[in-house]
Amino acid sequence: MEKKELMYEGKAKKVWSCEDPDMCIVDYKDAATALNGLKKGTIVGKGIINNKLSNYMMKLITKELGIPTHLIEELSDRETLVKKVKIVPLEVIARNIAAGSLAKRLGMEEGTVMSKPVLEFCYKSDELGDPMVNRYHILAADFCSEKDLDTITDYTFKINAFMQKFFLEHGIILVDFKIEFGKTSDGTVVLADEISPDTCRFWDSKTKEKLDKDRFRRDMGGVEDAYQEVYSRIFGDK
Repeated sequence: MEKKELMYEGKAKKVWSCEDPDMCIVDYKDAATALNGLKKGTIVGKGIINNKLSNYMMKLITKELGIPTHLIEELSDRETLVKKVKIVPLEVIARNIAAGSLAKRLGMEEGTVMSKPVLEFCYKSDELGDPMVNRYHILAADFCSEKDLDTITDYTFKINAFMQKFFLEHGIILVDFKIEFGKTSDGTVVLADEISPDTCRFWDSKTKEKLDKDRFRRDMGGVEDAYQEVYSRIFGDK
């Protein structure tokens, strides 16, 4: 499958059309952004790591949970063939431990374990800074149907429970993560976008060392090493 026209270029990926109108090719970049695009940089090798880890997790999620995803086939280190979807304009966030914006909003010490997972939604809009919305906003603004929102909610809690266990088996705490969903041409809701250190907060289960993009956001250094560490724990040293 060959790339044809560039359909979209985001902060971390390019999306290309291909011969099949129901498919497209995602090309992962090393570019990194934070603070709603105000901070920009490069994390060498992250495109490869994010591509491979995301595809691996999506395969597992379908196999273990029966949740459909946009994944069709990994084409190369950085490129993956996916189903063409219409993205639901929501960032769906699951939080297990207080960190980042949640800790600030609620005045909680970072690292506080929540008594149950927290589900949040943000409206996907760079211009507005991805504002947080609730179920009532979503339905009133017709961002998606009530049925699709219920499906997204159900899928997210199941994905969270599965990934918490999976990553802990590899010495990684899943603090929180952001995922996105899309709808295929036949109306099926599928998991889309990616699952990676760009979109998940990962902490070492023993030391609580940060193994994700927070190292870039907070100028902590060792960003490439952190991404590589996550990759190595999941795939070995290959």
